[in-house]
Amino acid sequence: MKVSVIGAGGWGTALAIILNERHNDVTLWEYFQDYARVLDEKRENIKFLKGVKIPARIAISTDLKQSVETAEVIVLAVPSHVLRGLLKKIKVLDYRKKIFVSVIKGVEQKSLKTMSQVIKDVLGPVKTAVLSGPSHAEEVARKTPTTVVAASKTPGLSEKIQDLFFTKSFRVYSNKDVLGVELGGSVKNVIAIAAGILDGMGAGDNTKAALMTRGLAEMKRLGTAMGADEATFSGLSGIGDLIVTCASRHSRNRSVGEQLGRGKKIGQILKKMEMVAEGVKTTLSVHKLAKKYGVEMPITREVYEVLYRDKSPYDSMRDLMTRSPKSEKELLNKK
Repeated sequence: MKVSVIGAGGWGTALAIILNERHNDVTLWEYFQDYARVLDEKRENIKFLKGVKIPARIAISTDLKQSVETAEVIVLAVPSHVLRGLLKKIKVLDYRKKIFVSVIKGVEQKSLKTMSQVIKDVLGPVKTAVLSGPSHAEEVARKTPTTVVAASKTPGLSEKIQDLFFTKSFRVYSNKDVLGVELGGSVKNVIAIAAGILDGMGAGDNTKAALMTRGLAEMKRLGTAMGADEATFSGLSGIGDLIVTCASRHSRNRSVGEQLGRGKKIGQILKKMEMVAEGVKTTLSVHKLAKKYGVEMPITREVYEVLYRDKSPYDSMRDLMTRSPKSEKELLNKK
């Protein structure tokens, strides 16, 4: 198929390589003309995916109109906070018969919409799917065995996206629970910041295991309150993505947390980052969603306090550990 990947970060580049391996006709769209020239000349994403060659068959473009209008499938791989602005530019183009696939993990801050909801909000009733799961670009591009989930409410579309991306090293499962898949991929970034804080503070494996377990409970609690299927969070886009993001050296969100745990302030950290750590913005969104739906999310609340209220990570750890004793069964069954 003719596929345009909109966003030439590490993830967009890795997926373009996967799509090319499936013999699709792939265009990789980059916003900055100077960097598009670098990508085309070097055939390597030296900023975001160093050491991985971009196949010659993948076209590099800065022409959004051509990239959208010549494609059958449009893969959206931009940071969550720029998606709405990008879609407004796409809206004036011929887009209505296209399939849109969001590979973005985040929740819009102002509207509190997931990325597929933002797509529908701007473009109307277009065919939409999401792709999510434990999948660092650095490993996907190097053909490390990876499994993810394609989800769509449109009958047959998740299976179509499954086939589009499926390779020997990139296994894709199908799902219909779009909301659950998106929330899992978003909330896990908040928990990953907390995991990084623990690493920076020198906490042990016991502590991180507890954090991830209770973090998963928060994901399920919010998801079911919003109408997602609880079972989704026990799958790849839930616990799978949570594990890899909390533990991996590739995780930008875990890295941000680690620096916070070592005493750095969030402003200092973000100033030196070229890549986006989605969890920072998502923390604010998820904190608002917890309030909106009346869901108890103590880990998310403490990450919010550290990021947006300058609370000491040590104080957050103390406050989490000294909460009133509870029954685990009660917590597991709490919606």
